[in-house]
Amino acid sequence: MASTINQESQNRLKHFAALKSKYQVTQYEDSSPSSLLYLILRKIDQAIELNTTEIKWLKENKLEFIYQEQQNILKDFVNLGVEFSELKNKYKATNHGISWQASHLYFILWKIDAGNLLTDSEINWLKSSGLSNVNAIAQEMNRFSQLKSKYRATQYQNSNPESPLYKILKKLDQAENLIASEHEWLKNNKLLETIEILSQKKSIIKAQFAQLKDKYQAVKYSDLSLSSPLYLILQKIDVGNNLSESEIAWLEQQELSETIAIAQELEQTREFADLKFKYKATQHEDSSPKSHLYKVLKKIDLGNQLGEQDINFLKKRKFTETIEIANNRYASHLKKKVELGELLNESELEWLKNNGREDIIIFARRKHFAILKKKYSLIDYGNSLPLEILYTIMIKLENKERLEPLLIVQLIEKDMLSRNGKIAIAHYRLEAEFLEQEIKRTGHKWHIPTASSYWRKANEPEQALQLTNLDLDNIKDSNLKSAISVTRGGAFRDISNLLDAEKCARKAITYHPSSHHPYTLMGAISYDRYDYLEGDKWFKEAIKRGADIEDIDSEIKRVVKNSKDESKRQQVVEYLLKKDPKRYAWAKAYSKNKKDQE
Repeated sequence: MASTINQESQNRLKHFAALKSKYQVTQYEDSSPSSLLYLILRKIDQAIELNTTEIKWLKENKLEFIYQEQQNILKDFVNLGVEFSELKNKYKATNHGISWQASHLYFILWKIDAGNLLTDSEINWLKSSGLSNVNAIAQEMNRFSQLKSKYRATQYQNSNPESPLYKILKKLDQAENLIASEHEWLKNNKLLETIEILSQKKSIIKAQFAQLKDKYQAVKYSDLSLSSPLYLILQKIDVGNNLSESEIAWLEQQELSETIAIAQELEQTREFADLKFKYKATQHEDSSPKSHLYKVLKKIDLGNQLGEQDINFLKKRKFTETIEIANNRYASHLKKKVELGELLNESELEWLKNNGREDIIIFARRKHFAILKKKYSLIDYGNSLPLEILYTIMIKLENKERLEPLLIVQLIEKDMLSRNGKIAIAHYRLEAEFLEQEIKRTGHKWHIPTASSYWRKANEPEQALQLTNLDLDNIKDSNLKSAISVTRGGAFRDISNLLDAEKCARKAITYHPSSHHPYTLMGAISYDRYDYLEGDKWFKEAIKRGADIEDIDSEIKRVVKNSKDESKRQQVVEYLLKKDPKRYAWAKAYSKNKKDQE
């Protein structure tokens, strides 16, 4: 214990002696650690401001100069903080909030400012501290320093990358032309050696420009100025880069067609080499883009089908891998086409079949079938017709082909033509168009009412009205005139023109009083007008003349279904159910009366 105290005392004596030497007060005789001077020197050394009592003691002992020393230390302490803040601003590190005493950043910024390189650990510290921009500035400064050394501008002291000199030296290093103001800046800053290097470099570049013009047959362009677009274009060609459309257009304006031809041939040569590597044809020695192989590989790259001649060309040269890649690319192209909803043509389907790609054929059919089901509103289609038959029907309708009788019978059996579906509409439109062509071809007028009926079933009553807009006085057959009048009246009824519909029905009665069709039409018109008793009278007359009760009921059902006035609909439903609840049991589906529904 005693030895520890003794050691501590010795340390304090040594420390006091060191402080007296540091602050040049060795003449002060008292060397005891308990001396007031030791306390004051320790506070000064820690940059702790002295109080008035301590300052007074220094004056009494003629040691005032020590107080001044402390003021200098405190001032320097403040300056350290100010300088750190200035460095942070300079190097865009103001988001760093740690004090200068504790931060590693002060040392790093001081190092950068002195022009020294950072170590890997310092760079990593900057990155981990979110100060990558500081490192970026340091790199720019280093680059600036290297350029100043390279172009003999080291007497220029400013190392800030935002200096005009940095921009000038970068342009000089990249063989870019300086503008007049930049030349003037170099002169004003007396960077004569840099100007001399620039002058020498210009001479070398001009000589290179002349060589490039000769190499790429552009000698007719007399301008040797390095600011000419031609210099940059020829450099681009020489390093193997492709020209842009604007650069080619510029060459065309200068009538440098030979230069364009050379550039394009070089571009094609590079492309040919890439294609040979890409499509496993590198054993082909000819590198000229005039080679037939180049044209074949271009076709493959575009995803096009290879013709028999091209396949034989590849087979003869044993490019089996190339053929396999070409086939796979074309198959992928066709699959992509299917995925985009496009149809494959016959030749494409034939190619897939011949190349064993039935998987894509099946995929194409499924995709097309799905598209057609959506188009014809059959998304929730059940199993009422086999899928192959349904697909065949939709394909024919898409191709504007009339359906064979067997297909029509199958649709009728599944009740797909009586419903107002899109398949029925497409079918009836085709039939109507066909009959109109037959009327023009043969003049057979009995096709008119049938075609008109088809137009109505295709939801195009206007087409029916246009077809039946005839002068019936020119037709001798009264039965035909009646049939045309009935279908025309039905078309008027479709567009809710009941007045003209009635006129047509009454004309039809006068033409052929014994036909039930005009009476059925009059009954339907009466129901449309909510005059049910009148309608029943007309329907009764129709039945007398041979009308089928089911046809009558279909017309009544159509009135109920298409009624836009809900109250009127309920009125006709109640009338029918009261009249004959068994016969009109279907009307319960349209009733809002719960008892009726039950």
